[in-house]
Amino acid sequence: MAKQPEGKLVRKISAHLKDRGARPFKIHGGDSPFQEVGIPDLLVCFQGYFIGLEVKLPGEKASPVQRVVLSQIEGAGGIGEVVTSVSETEEILKRIERNGG
Repeated sequence: MAKQPEGKLVRKISAHLKDRGARPFKIHGGDSPFQEVGIPDLLVCFQGYFIGLEVKLPGEKASPVQRVVLSQIEGAGGIGEVVTSVSETEEILKRIERNGG
């Protein structure tokens, strides 16, 4: 289960995404045998783009397996990034609006 401060950040980012017209899906990590390890915290559809967001508190880093999954998302034509704030998330949305990704 996510640490409380990280969970709060995920909720803020998710609310911002919804306000911007995106559709975020919260992925709950853990040791479930039914879920692949390393799936980002938020899977998002925005203007036809697939985005995987791994939410971390400032100063924290994605695990090696999380970095691999984000790279695989990028390799498949999506956007896979680690974000630590609503403003970083907004920059991704603006980049999509400007450049299409």
